[in-house]
Amino acid sequence: MVWNWTQPGWPKFNYDPSVLEALERRFLLSSGEILGAVRHVDGDERDRLRIELLSEEAIRTSAIEGEMLDRLSVQSSLRRQFGLTPDSYPLKPREQGISELTVEVYSAFAATLDHQTLFRWHSMLLDHDQKLETVGGYRRHDDSMQIVSGRFDRPTVHFEAPPSPRVPGEMQAFVDWFNQTAPGGPSPLPALTRAGLGHLYFESIHPFEDGNGRLGRALAEMSLAQNIGRPSLIALAYTIERDRKGYYDQLEAHQKTLDVTPWLLWFGETVLKAQQVTLTRVAFFIAKAKFYDQFRDRLNDRQAKVVERMFREGPDGFKGGLSADNYIAITGTSRATTTRDLQDLVEMGAMNRTGERRHTRYWLHLQTTDAVEKRLEERSGG
Repeated sequence: MVWNWTQPGWPKFNYDPSVLEALERRFLLSSGEILGAVRHVDGDERDRLRIELLSEEAIRTSAIEGEMLDRLSVQSSLRRQFGLTPDSYPLKPREQGISELTVEVYSAFAATLDHQTLFRWHSMLLDHDQKLETVGGYRRHDDSMQIVSGRFDRPTVHFEAPPSPRVPGEMQAFVDWFNQTAPGGPSPLPALTRAGLGHLYFESIHPFEDGNGRLGRALAEMSLAQNIGRPSLIALAYTIERDRKGYYDQLEAHQKTLDVTPWLLWFGETVLKAQQVTLTRVAFFIAKAKFYDQFRDRLNDRQAKVVERMFREGPDGFKGGLSADNYIAITGTSRATTTRDLQDLVEMGAMNRTGERRHTRYWLHLQTTDAVEKRLEERSGG
């Protein structure tokens, strides 16, 4: 198989900048919208929003690699990393590592990239892994670095990276390229173009024994933040994880060629989707705060438990809405009490009701989220 790094011209990727111009403009516009939305959140609430957004990204970037993390441990670690009042939830090594990486990318995005930064990030992620030969350094093993699937005796090779002896030289070229294409560098590139090329470039070298996907996405976040001059806070990993197959298919296809316009289009559109997810999440967070300001003291213990459970589902809420049976399952109360509680929630304006009889469903009444969702539908022509 002819991989991209074996082809004449590597690592110069070929693409048509003109087809990306509209996406680049939309990215900058949406970046401003996110900044404006976040400014509506003040003080402790802004810290809480930051923890929610970053913990979701930490969890999702790990989930892309098939690693499931403890959300509360991630959030507890993030609070400690940001110097906020810690809680008593126990810290776990994997969760602490991804949290440290997330905070460093968020806080030090403007720093010049170097090998030691990448080594430090790798150590944060994988210091707990006793199976790896090299942690905090580029891979040195003699075996081929391959991305494979299928049976052990008949594997499908999706990609083979450069052999280990080539990695230091390849990574020196990558680090130089990353810094040279940054804003203020000798060869600056637009935000989406630079982040998309950088992610594909890094993943094609695959310089570490493990953790390349998570580090590659961290570099994409760093790249975008450098181009807009502040942390992007976009739900990139969340959006990629929702189309994980598409992500891997795109990477596989474009690790066999240096013609990467389709990859940059896919990546750019994914970033734009991620920005809209963030806008919806910020609006949801604001609406949640307003909801509790209005109704917190009016909810009984059962209602408060159900509302908290519904908020945990995020902006999409309960799939299909909350039913009476859901309410009973969450609270363990009787059907008669459930009926009274739900009717009370509707009458006070905390919930909306749709449907009749066994098709009756309940939804949190969140005006801000409704408005944002309507605006997003108008934008997409839905």
